[in-house]
Amino acid sequence: MTATLPVSVESEIFYPSADGQPVAETYDHLYALLTTLEVLKQYLATRQATVLANQFLYYAQGFPKLRVAPDVMVIFDVAPGGRDNYKVWEEGQVPTVIFEMTSFGTKGQDEIFKKTLYEQLGVNEYWLFDPKGEWVEQQLRGYRLRGEIYEPIQDGRSEPLQLRLVVEGRLIGFYREDTGEKLLIPGELVEALRQEILARQQAEELVEQERQRAEQERQRAEQAEFQIEQLKARLRSLNVDPDTIE
Repeated sequence: MTATLPVSVESEIFYPSADGQPVAETYDHLYALLTTLEVLKQYLATRQATVLANQFLYYAQGFPKLRVAPDVMVIFDVAPGGRDNYKVWEEGQVPTVIFEMTSFGTKGQDEIFKKTLYEQLGVNEYWLFDPKGEWVEQQLRGYRLRGEIYEPIQDGRSEPLQLRLVVEGRLIGFYREDTGEKLLIPGELVEALRQEILARQQAEELVEQERQRAEQERQRAEQAEFQIEQLKARLRSLNVDPDTIE
């Protein structure tokens, strides 16, 4: 059972939601963080889950200095939506998957302190992504809990997310295991929407062209019928039965 502090004591403890530090070390790290956040938010939009980025994770009630700010964390079985910070004892769940956008400057923190902390907290998967390729071999490294110990992930799969992870330049590409479909980043979604609109416009133009062609054929048929009737009328005026003409 999780111990809780008396309400009167807890209400006097302040848990900050920011520390004034930069969100990310470089543009590449920030872009990788934001695209990962947005892709996973869209992917899990219909699930009982939330995806948070660069927000304090408090893991010890009554000790506001015991905190960490994962770059991206996915938590299942909690109410969807954002939070100013995340308190494990209030939500009742630890993050299931955490991503850190690492660099040579944060190597020790990410590979030693955070890895040990997440392992002890019971975070199922921990992924290190090195956008600039400064120290992580092939830029992406994952760990999965086996019992209480992290073991390296060899196949590039996230079991809780049911996604395959692929390095694509300075971003992580996410692919559904059930369909093989790629989860599009915002820029790709815009391009896909543009292509869909273009294809729809082209289809509508083809339909309109076919309608116009059919209308022209109808008008030509009507004109030909009118000319035949005029010719028959002329023949009748000459006392010639047009129906007897072969």
